[in-house]
Amino acid sequence: MVHGNGTGLSASLTSPYACPQALPSKGTSASVRFKHLQQNCNTLTPTGIGATTEGPLDRAGRTKGDNVRLSRAGTFGGLSLALSAMLIGAAGGGASASIRATTPSNVSTSSFTNSFTFMKQFKSLAAAGKGKVAAILPDTVSSTRYVEFDQPDITKALSTAGLSSSQYVVQNALGSDATQLTDAQTDISNGATVLLVDPLDSGVGAQIESYAKARGVKVIDYDRLTLGGSRAYYVSFNNVAVGKLIGQGLVSCVAAWHVKKPQVVVMHGAVTDNNATLFAQGYDAVLNPLFKSGKWTAVAHTAGTWDPPTAETEFQAVYTAHPNVNSALIPNDETGAPVITYLQSLHVKPKTFPTTGQDATLTGLQNVLSGYQCGTAYKPIYLEAQAAVALALYLRAGKTPPKSLVNGTTEDTTASVSVPSVLETPEWVTTKNMNATIIKDNFVPASQLCTGSYAADCKAAGISG
Repeated sequence: MVHGNGTGLSASLTSPYACPQALPSKGTSASVRFKHLQQNCNTLTPTGIGATTEGPLDRAGRTKGDNVRLSRAGTFGGLSLALSAMLIGAAGGGASASIRATTPSNVSTSSFTNSFTFMKQFKSLAAAGKGKVAAILPDTVSSTRYVEFDQPDITKALSTAGLSSSQYVVQNALGSDATQLTDAQTDISNGATVLLVDPLDSGVGAQIESYAKARGVKVIDYDRLTLGGSRAYYVSFNNVAVGKLIGQGLVSCVAAWHVKKPQVVVMHGAVTDNNATLFAQGYDAVLNPLFKSGKWTAVAHTAGTWDPPTAETEFQAVYTAHPNVNSALIPNDETGAPVITYLQSLHVKPKTFPTTGQDATLTGLQNVLSGYQCGTAYKPIYLEAQAAVALALYLRAGKTPPKSLVNGTTEDTTASVSVPSVLETPEWVTTKNMNATIIKDNFVPASQLCTGSYAADCKAAGISG
């Protein structure tokens, strides 16, 4: 069946050479076009050797599914495509044939693995969708994850789900608000119907989302929430839980490394990043009671940044002014790395000055192995990437994602709205469980991790491969 939109047209094409018989119930121009179509159809004679086209067709005449069966021989097969397109045109131009897409019935945040095989279950949904999916990542500086994990994992999830390379694009704004906005505008002009945006900051994120909304394009906030935005969904890890893991990791490490009277510098991520706020909520909930009780001392709180050189400068200023500092709460591996290098230059010994991190980067993991970092908050990016792509495919096909996937909400404190969210679960990784997590997942291969001086550290941690 091909159904018109508001014209009453309903033409059933079931026999091989049937021509439409039903006239539109209203609309003079539609009636005239329909009669012209009917006359053209009745004059056609099938010739040549059989060519068959099956399925309802979109406006470009492409096969879309099996609701309508059109069968003609030879040149008549090609004309049947035009016949379908004309039927839609006669219906007033507002109709589009739909595919009966099947969707995974059991999708949840635990469905995805590092094999990406579950994404194959989205092929029907991908075939039913329209337009491109565009993912725009923020930078390459705040974390190496965007180059090493997010970009390839999003790409793999999209392609495994059945999208061709012409149906998606994965970009990086390289730290520029202007580039991120321009990328989004260009993507929409090039046919994107869904954007996955990890905003550099909420300002540019809100601009992108306002621009997209005005053009009927759906936006999913990826990893970072845009405050004051208008996105449809948010995909990330539970970032308050990430912060709690970091705080608890520092507490455990202080005890394990026998640090007496902890004198702590508390570092923060960029103030423009809502994730940094959520991380701080998590680790402050762990540390503040210790500070309040007098068991620990908060020597300083830094201004906050995701830029490694700036983080080093912030730490050096505190350490110079307060040489009694003996611990540091650091919210990610990249900003922690130069701090650790600085401490090593001062001949600070391993397992004497606890630091923390996040993202399970190669450098961070090696600092954990060598005893200069207590652990790292491991966020398997392949989970986040697949969840984001799954959401995008539902939106692209005009479907509502199931509640089994959308497992939480996140508060947009600027817009005062709760944003439907997919929140994956992070894990604290130390030398004790590195082999069972990072190595098992092949997040960082042992061949990369256990090089040079780290070979002995890997052996001591039971890591092989």
